[in-house]
Amino acid sequence: MTNQLNPKIVLISPVRNEEYYLEKTIESMANQTLTPVEWLIVDDGSTDKTPQILAQAAQQYSWIHVVTKADRGKRSVGPGVVEAFYYGYERLKTQDYDFIGKLDGDLEFKPEYFATLLTYFDKDKYLGSASGKPYLLEDGKLTQERMTDEMVAGQINFYRRQCFEDIGGLVREVHWDGIAFHRARMKGWRTRSINDPDLIFIHQRLMGSSEKGIITGRLRWGKGQYFMGTHPLYIFAIGVYRMWEKPFIIGGICIVIGYFQAMREKMPRYEDLEFRQSLHAWQMARLKLGKPLEIIPESPFFGGNIPCK
Repeated sequence: MTNQLNPKIVLISPVRNEEYYLEKTIESMANQTLTPVEWLIVDDGSTDKTPQILAQAAQQYSWIHVVTKADRGKRSVGPGVVEAFYYGYERLKTQDYDFIGKLDGDLEFKPEYFATLLTYFDKDKYLGSASGKPYLLEDGKLTQERMTDEMVAGQINFYRRQCFEDIGGLVREVHWDGIAFHRARMKGWRTRSINDPDLIFIHQRLMGSSEKGIITGRLRWGKGQYFMGTHPLYIFAIGVYRMWEKPFIIGGICIVIGYFQAMREKMPRYEDLEFRQSLHAWQMARLKLGKPLEIIPESPFFGGNIPCK
């Protein structure tokens, strides 16, 4: 049960070769008005200065706990990230907590971020998972990365503990974050990315990018949508929606191509037919072609179970 007077947060960060970004994330956490009881950082085989940065941070802050995972030889998104997350999860010193989050090592956010986020959880008992909105800093200006209000940002995934346990945690596969927020809705929980000035966070890499380039990242995005079980009609809507952000036009096209490449290659899928039925209903509701299967009571902040922009 959540301690409303003194909520306890634990955070887990899988990081690999983040020397250019990690110090800003550590500074953002150190400046929080609500400090986590534990922030466990998994060094997932870094070969740059990341281990030295982490060692210094752990020495400076008692609530930072660093563990090292053997180097797999390369960066691995999707299942690799979740594998590293669970490597940390299994080594948490703290077992008494109310909220748990997966935090990337390339973010910046305001000192009020977690304190503000918890005010939404406090006033909405059905809110199971939430985040702020991701932004990019380009030429000195903040540009919001586009995402549906019912989605939760994968970069700073945050859960009420009961919700996290209800959905069985994170699947160790591509598109784990999309699967998680849809499973939460199936369990009766509301999920949101919240447009609040205090919940703005800066993502230092473009969402859906890859160390091999943005095109590779968008192709992978489409393959992830196929794995998750996205309806073929909805993937075209995603493609059109993503054409209006960098890399313009081609990024959206590559998402669609990646989806149908995975279909042609008969890529394995997330074989939960109840989940896929719920996902398709939600996607058709967003296209104004049906209704979602789940009815979640209205919220003082977000309204009821209606498709969001």
